[in-house]
Amino acid sequence: MPTRRELYQQESMTDSTSNPSKNSHSSLPKNGKKRPNKKRRRLILLLLLLLLVGGGIYAYRAYANAKKTADSIYTPTKVAKARNVSSVLKSGYPISILLLGTDDGALGRAKVGGRTDTLIVATLNPKTESMTLVSLPRDAEVAVSGYESEFPSKLNSAYAYGGPASAVKTVEKYLNVPIDFYATINMGGLETLVNAVGGVDVTPPLSFTYQGAHFKKGVKTHINGADALSYARMRHEDPLGDYGRQKRQRQIIMSVALQSTNLQNLLSQKFLDTMSSQLKTDLSFDDLVTLGTSYRVATHHSKSDHLQGTGTMINGEAFEVADTPEKQRITDKLRSALDLVKAETGNTLLPNSTINTTRK
Repeated sequence: MPTRRELYQQESMTDSTSNPSKNSHSSLPKNGKKRPNKKRRRLILLLLLLLLVGGGIYAYRAYANAKKTADSIYTPTKVAKARNVSSVLKSGYPISILLLGTDDGALGRAKVGGRTDTLIVATLNPKTESMTLVSLPRDAEVAVSGYESEFPSKLNSAYAYGGPASAVKTVEKYLNVPIDFYATINMGGLETLVNAVGGVDVTPPLSFTYQGAHFKKGVKTHINGADALSYARMRHEDPLGDYGRQKRQRQIIMSVALQSTNLQNLLSQKFLDTMSSQLKTDLSFDDLVTLGTSYRVATHHSKSDHLQGTGTMINGEAFEVADTPEKQRITDKLRSALDLVKAETGNTLLPNSTINTTRK
């Protein structure tokens, strides 16, 4: 019977002119030039003015609304970053973002206390025009940064212990990879985001039905936000368990990235109002503008992977323990995507370890 890794590896982004008639000279003045139609010229100027003013008003409102939302979701961690992210963005170097997904309140669920069901390290490299998404097991065995005395802890508890700061620092130490920014999104926000880009296309790796949504293996399907939420949440019917769910979540994120070029939808007041309550990040408005301009090309090509652990019972609790070669493989992949030199993978139990940020 094939192992989970073997199962997983079976899957691996006229113009036209018309000549005047012979009698047309009768309408020309003596100098041979046609008199301008004053009414038509005034109409054209009026339409142009309306377009400029109307477009300007729309652009201003869109800018103002987007900035207002960006300011409302901006939540800095207030801890020192591993590298100077302002300099990184200004230079156009690859960046990393830790995506944290919670399921509080989605599909009628009650709030569960701040644990993150989804942890994905995303890298954006504008030079190679590539995006890399790597999922981390939510039950990975770690020592949470700042709460090492609670070892062993699950990786998804880092957010509950100390918010995004603890999550970022723990992942950095775990893999020896700098995390430049974080973004936390409620799964209900994922539904809104998918609807805002007009739905996404997915090709299910297996057939299943969940929350009334039906998916057929190998059949490319266009799904809306509600179905995307079901697609991203199902876990127990997948032979790969949480690893299968991670793959489907990465599919949704990649599809959204490819679809998110309709700025009119993404700048609608309804969408911005909804996202302001569903999303938190330490990306400022200026940072987001930079990503939308200089880093958009990074979505042209995408790569997807995951850190594979082994299910282990520790003190009566189920953990996923990744061995050193597997962690090193993921560290190498992420550091390569960030154009950083090779370095040994991390260890959350090592005190005061420094994240290697040396560029190639």
